[in-house]
Amino acid sequence: MLKIIKIGGGIIDDELSLKQFLQDFSQVEGPKILVHGGGRGANEQLKRMGIEPKMIEGRRITDLETLEVVTGFYAGVTNKTIVANLQVNKVNAVGISGPDGNAIRGIKRPVKTIDYGFVGDLNSESVNAEFFEMLLRNGLTPVVCAITYDENGQLLNTNADTISSTLAVALSRHFEVELIFCFDKLGVMKDVEDESSLISEIDWNSYQELKANQIVSDGMIPKLDNAFNVIKSGVKSVQIKHASHVNSDIGTRIS
Repeated sequence: MLKIIKIGGGIIDDELSLKQFLQDFSQVEGPKILVHGGGRGANEQLKRMGIEPKMIEGRRITDLETLEVVTGFYAGVTNKTIVANLQVNKVNAVGISGPDGNAIRGIKRPVKTIDYGFVGDLNSESVNAEFFEMLLRNGLTPVVCAITYDENGQLLNTNADTISSTLAVALSRHFEVELIFCFDKLGVMKDVEDESSLISEIDWNSYQELKANQIVSDGMIPKLDNAFNVIKSGVKSVQIKHASHVNSDIGTRIS
């Protein structure tokens, strides 16, 4: 089974946590792909340059100056730091952004009520599945950053959750795929303050009950909606878990 594992910025921001996660990731058996976001480094660099990061509803507005900085961090410093540490852990990793090998081609998000700037959306044709299949068949582990590009060669800042989900669906035609979202909680919990309240499995019917009873709400709903869409599109399973449990069964399985 191919495992596609996405890590968020919270892990990337902490050097020790990232190193521990990459050691654990190196022990994941079989073919695997790591997808990562960018962490706080890009925002800190923007502020050092006198540019205030612009966010609307948690989404980054990416003008040209911001694009240059986030590309340098996501596809450069962050991606190569991860690849270097995986090499130390005996994983033959290769860093990938959208243009590399025509890996992931996006579409610049159209302007509706908000102009997000140079932000990419993906569709069912975005992923070059044969390219990823070739890397995996040759024993390489792709490490994919949150930068894609469009048909005009324009780089685009693209949500890492969206990239991992689109990759999972595209590659499910070539492999049995498990998609794993790693973040700083054990999984989906009835009470976010109580780790003993972890929900180990959620199917569609139980999800509707959890929403109706407002046990899951706010930021978790888009994640779960996305997980069920991915499963409906052919991905075998989706897990949401703490980064430290990437190699364990502790977490929430979406089925």
